[in-house]
Amino acid sequence: MTGIEQEPAAAEAIFGDRVALARQFTEALGRHGEERGLIGPLELPRLWTRHILNSAVIAPLFSPGRVGDVGSGAGLPGLVLAIARPDVDWVLIEPMERRVTWLTEQVDALGLKNVEVVRARAEDWKFGAVLDAVTARAVSALRTLVPITAPLVRDGGELILLKGASAGNEIEAAEKQLRKFRVTNARVELVGEGLLEEPSRVVRATVR
Repeated sequence: MTGIEQEPAAAEAIFGDRVALARQFTEALGRHGEERGLIGPLELPRLWTRHILNSAVIAPLFSPGRVGDVGSGAGLPGLVLAIARPDVDWVLIEPMERRVTWLTEQVDALGLKNVEVVRARAEDWKFGAVLDAVTARAVSALRTLVPITAPLVRDGGELILLKGASAGNEIEAAEKQLRKFRVTNARVELVGEGLLEEPSRVVRATVR
C-alpha cells in the first residue's frame, strides 16, 4: 500500500515465524489507522520503525505470565507484543470505545488467543494486584504513570514502560511516587541495539 514504510530487514529477525501476523496488523493499521483516529497522517512513512518494531523489540523482556498494557490505543505496544510473544497472556486496558472496537477486531482478525481486551481506565481496574508485569507506551510521564500502573502488579512483578530520550530525568522526577508505590530498582535499558537504527528505551522496575 502506498505511503506505508517498506518493511525493514529487522522485522523478520524480531518477529521470526510470527512476521506474517505482524505484516497483517501493520497493513491494517496503515490502511485504517488515520481514518479511525488511531495514528496521525505523518506516521505512515515510519510505521514499521517508529511504532511496530519499537514496540516489538522489547518482547524478550517479558516472562511468561499475565501482562497488562495500559492505554493500549492502536495496539502499541500490547497487540504487537501479543503477536511476538504468544506464550504470554496480554490484557489490553483501554478506556475509549472506538479504540476498544479496533483492538477487538484485530484480535479476531489475527486469531490471537492470548489477548483479553478490557474497556477501562487503569485507575478503575477492579481486579487488584494480579498482573505479572505492566507495560505502556506514550501514555504519560513516569510520575503520573507509576500511580496507575504499579497497583495492578503483584508483589515481585515488573513495570516495563516504553519511554523517550528523557527517561532518566523522568525517573528522578518520579522519586516520590516510586517510593510511595514501593517501586524499586528503576533504571533505563536500551533494547534493540544493533537491530534497530534507534533502539527502544524502557524504564524497568520491580514492584514490592
